[in-house]
Amino acid sequence: MRNSLGALLAIGLAGLQFIAVLAVVFSSFLTSERALLDHARELLSDVGTNTIEHSRGFLGPARGAAELSARLAQDRVIASDVPELLEQLLFQQLLLAPQFAGVYHGDEDGGFVYVMRSDGPGPFRTKIIRTDGELRTTELIWRDENYRVIERRWDPDDTYDPRTRPWYTRARDRLTTIWTDPYIFFSSQQPGITLASPVLDGPDAIRGIVGVDIEISDISDFLARLRIGATGRAMIIHENGDVIAHPNKDFLKTRDADGTLRFVNIAEFEDPIARAAFSGLMQGGRAQVEGETLSQFTYDGETYVSVVMPPISDKLPWTIAAYALESDFTQVIKENRLVNIWIAAVVAAVTGVFGLLLANFIYKPVRAFAVRSALISQGELDPGDPLPKTYQELENANQTLMQQIAARRETEMEYGRTFALSSRGMAQIDPESERFLRVNRKFCRITGYSASELEGMTFSDVAHPEDRRALIVARDTDGSTREIARDIRCVRRNGSVIWASVNAIQILNQEGKPLHLVLTMDDITQAKLSEDQIAELNKDLSNLSRDHTMGQVAAGLAHELNQPLTAITQNADSALYAVDQMAGADPDLRVMLEEIAEQSMRAGEIIKALRSFIRRDEGIRSDFDLPELVTQTTRLVVAEARAADVKISADLGALPQVNANRIQIAQVLVNLLRNAIEAVAEAGGDSRSIVVTARVEGEQVHVAVTDTGPGVDPDISLFTDFETTKASGLGLGLSICRSILASNGGRLWHEPVVEGGARFVFTIDVATSGLSS
Repeated sequence: MRNSLGALLAIGLAGLQFIAVLAVVFSSFLTSERALLDHARELLSDVGTNTIEHSRGFLGPARGAAELSARLAQDRVIASDVPELLEQLLFQQLLLAPQFAGVYHGDEDGGFVYVMRSDGPGPFRTKIIRTDGELRTTELIWRDENYRVIERRWDPDDTYDPRTRPWYTRARDRLTTIWTDPYIFFSSQQPGITLASPVLDGPDAIRGIVGVDIEISDISDFLARLRIGATGRAMIIHENGDVIAHPNKDFLKTRDADGTLRFVNIAEFEDPIARAAFSGLMQGGRAQVEGETLSQFTYDGETYVSVVMPPISDKLPWTIAAYALESDFTQVIKENRLVNIWIAAVVAAVTGVFGLLLANFIYKPVRAFAVRSALISQGELDPGDPLPKTYQELENANQTLMQQIAARRETEMEYGRTFALSSRGMAQIDPESERFLRVNRKFCRITGYSASELEGMTFSDVAHPEDRRALIVARDTDGSTREIARDIRCVRRNGSVIWASVNAIQILNQEGKPLHLVLTMDDITQAKLSEDQIAELNKDLSNLSRDHTMGQVAAGLAHELNQPLTAITQNADSALYAVDQMAGADPDLRVMLEEIAEQSMRAGEIIKALRSFIRRDEGIRSDFDLPELVTQTTRLVVAEARAADVKISADLGALPQVNANRIQIAQVLVNLLRNAIEAVAEAGGDSRSIVVTARVEGEQVHVAVTDTGPGVDPDISLFTDFETTKASGLGLGLSICRSILASNGGRLWHEPVVEGGARFVFTIDVATSGLSS
């Protein structure tokens, strides 16, 4: 074991070296192979392009020569009816174009002048057919390069008539230059093609046809000179599938049963590789090639690359095709790859030996340090003994690591105890999947599930269906989660519904990435029930505030509730003082105690307003602060407003004190606010608000309560006893309010609202102190 690090270093160094060399070798092989294959395809593409250009250059002069002769004869620069002059023109064209096998002219009377190359007795032979009515003569003339006559001969047995030949009839019918399909010339038995151009005599008539015979064997010679790897070949395929040019010209011709020579079709071609590569081009008896096509195919276990070019032109529907063996381009680098692998193995072995020596040198101090640590742990060596010679970095890192491990263990133990023993339900949640990672016993008691059952569940599984849109994980627009705190309903395992106060914070690592969410949850079901009961009680007290018996009950309730609220406030203040005296107190504890104190004081204010409201001191007028009274009465109806989803706001500004019976004015405000809440709730519109405003006019303050409800029916007589728009109403509310205000020196009226809704306005006298100021 003590040598394991050294062995790993040696093996790792040699292995990495070997892998690195192999990676270089194989990557070089792959890139080189790909580059060579791309080069092969480009080479094949260039072969096809060069063959097309060579074919065009080879055949192009024939078209020019034929059309020039036709124009000269047509414009009567050369008299086409004078055979001797026409022979000279055709002879000169044959001298200038070595690829021409023969040039000739035939006319509508059957006359014919044909200049062709010959094997003897002279290099050129002319055939002239003259017609004069029924008289027909055929003269054969052999000439040398200087146009000198070597021999003349008459052929009385010749029956040749150019007007019956396909090149003549096609050019005459189309009145344009035509190319014939490639065929085997009868005289030379070589592959060739004929081009014919008409000599026009008006727009729709001709005087004759000029033709050029071209042997295309030179194209096969050009293809034979091309070098496409060691085994590559190029060929030309006519649109009917005949192979008309190939490096091996013997493959091109075959003889039918009647002795006629013809081209060999690609489907029966003697080159089996070409047949395998290109016989699939034939569809419906025609070669179908839309554009340049590069491909790979396999023949006899070997992989080949091929290219097929689109036809040269509409008049020359020839397809250039070429193929080459893939190994012609990649065999060298395959052999080089094997050599490089052996080189890599030798280099890895050598570097492994040196790596072992280097690893042993590096590992020696580490091994000594490990031996000392083992002896100390066994009690055989005193920790105070001097350290062996080792690396300072290793010693510092070891000491720091031990300190961090100890500190982390202590922190984890402390957090674990806090988490498990917390009086609040706690859980860790995955920020991505929202699944529970860990829960404490309190959380299990609140939800009714065991820890194993909660494992794999999400918070939405325990949330009430109607509150699932307000789940625990809230995400900002950038996708990050934020801290949340809300009250939601949850469903326990037994199906019962509880209210829970949920708080969640996100824990991040040192890189700022989220680790998990820490959730705390308290069961506030009883508090919610108590809150709803108090709200309902306030509602009942307001509805039955004129009833003496209910007033007594409400007064007793207010008295009883005031004492525990006072005790809660005092205890919260004492707890805050104790927290301030404690060192290292949890800030969250202080926040919770301040919230308790604040809520108890708020509850005390509500009780204070309630007690003031139900006091039977209707006949006593006093000076009071109107904004404060509006705030207190608003709190009395806040439960009803929340239930109806109505927002109540006040815009009072700076007001002087007013003089009236405070309880009676509160009764008026409560009645008007309740009427407005019910009206807005019945309207059911999007705008659901009530606004209380006030302004000073002379010695009175005008108070207005405006709502966004449906407004007042004009057929209703307001402020009249027993007149009401409510199905269960008595029609006494507004009448009583008007009487109360009249007894306090004010009045009450209704104002129409242009935007919709209702506005009730009443007046209160300004206090004497307010007038004097």
